[in-house]
Amino acid sequence: MGKKKVVTAAGRHLAESAALVEAALREWLGSRPEVPERLRKAMEHSLMAGGKRLRPALVFAAAELVGGTREAALPGAMALEMIHTYSLIHDDLPAMDDDDLRRGKPTCHVAFGEATAILAGDGLLTDAFGVLATSGAEPARVRLAVRELAASAGAEGMVGGQQLDLDGEGGDPTVRAVEAIHEKKTAALLRAAVVVGSALGGGNEVEISALGRYGMALGLAFQVADDVLDATSTAKELGKSPGKDREQGKLTYVAAVGVEKARRRARALADEACEHLRVFGNRPAAKVLRELAALAVERKS
Repeated sequence: MGKKKVVTAAGRHLAESAALVEAALREWLGSRPEVPERLRKAMEHSLMAGGKRLRPALVFAAAELVGGTREAALPGAMALEMIHTYSLIHDDLPAMDDDDLRRGKPTCHVAFGEATAILAGDGLLTDAFGVLATSGAEPARVRLAVRELAASAGAEGMVGGQQLDLDGEGGDPTVRAVEAIHEKKTAALLRAAVVVGSALGGGNEVEISALGRYGMALGLAFQVADDVLDATSTAKELGKSPGKDREQGKLTYVAAVGVEKARRRARALADEACEHLRVFGNRPAAKVLRELAALAVERKS
């Protein structure tokens, strides 16, 4: 007999979060008859392709941590996943990383053509803010969530990080240059997930600030671990093409310090993320967030 699989609090939370947000996203896709069919299918192709659904899980956990509910946080969870998916569609384009595989499936531009893929990403990005605006939270809290998401996803955040990533190709992979990219390109949106969740969940200023620091450290840990996976994993394990960073001369933590030091840095950042949760004591959702930090650096894909 095989070993019985142990289901952790984070594992249960990820599964429940994925089921909840995927049902809501599928319903949302089906409620849009005015969207041209090819565009809707392209959006669905990428949005419903699976994945860890880490960002919605962070939104829900943060909301619960401050006394809110998953129902209250659902528009935020949907918006985060829509923006994340748009970023993947555009990141995979020939003008960017030129990837053919994402989550074990053909990338959006391979399946639907480059022009439709660009439009699918544009649609998801724009509609994400419309979904977020349906939140029943207090208007001031919705405004805070919108501001945070826009800043984290826009030119000062993820989009700016993508530009730094492009500018750095073939350059000197110093730790500072790499971290500047990671902070904007990946960590900003993970920070947004917990800030949006805690804002919609009713968190106070101290709680939202602590979760923002947790999210930034988690995001850096996640991206350093991603750099390691790109350098050490197979296409089957990753669900996408490995080794692309090295081929394109990307500035990565592995290029800067090597695989082993990168692994140690990822673990240290995960520990740092957990330190920012001390203010929440032993609340159940804090345990989930601590376990998610560990999973971020232990994952195989």
